[in-house]
Amino acid sequence: MYEYITGSIAELTPTYVVVETGKIGYFVNISLQTYSEISGKSEIKVYLHQIVREDAHIFYGFTSKSERELFRQLISVSGVGANTARIILSSLSANDLEQVIASADVNALKQIKGIGLKTAQRIVVDLKGKVGKGDINPQLFSELGNTARSEALSALVMLGYPKASAEKVLDQMLKLGGQHTAESLVKNALKGL
Repeated sequence: MYEYITGSIAELTPTYVVVETGKIGYFVNISLQTYSEISGKSEIKVYLHQIVREDAHIFYGFTSKSERELFRQLISVSGVGANTARIILSSLSANDLEQVIASADVNALKQIKGIGLKTAQRIVVDLKGKVGKGDINPQLFSELGNTARSEALSALVMLGYPKASAEKVLDQMLKLGGQHTAESLVKNALKGL
């Protein structure tokens, strides 16, 4: 089993990346979350999950171990395959997905393409006690100013913006650095939504 691959980006699309290392190009399926994190970089490190079938060896790549762990937990649920898990992780960030599962928000899962009521319920039931136990990188919260971020996110959701879109915009702003208050985050996020 492969743990990770480092190398240069030979090709990048929202669904896959070709990582060249040792004069070999590796085709790695990725989520939109991973795509947004590696866009604009030339050298990357991607944590891998390998699926071996009779006709193929398939790699799925993630920029963090926590996202890979969520992927593995999702594919352990009956009825959720690797592509469905990738769609879920493309629709919701790892932190959002943990919150959705912890709060048993079946409706949020049902809004994802390809997820019906029974699958959403199965995901919540199977993973409710398994996610959120330190798998998600705690450094991410401290880097992103958790209090101001969560207050800004709550305000944007109350204003009617989709939670996933609001979170994505907030995370992008906070990655740029600087000091942010909830008010400044909301004002700047409204410009980006």
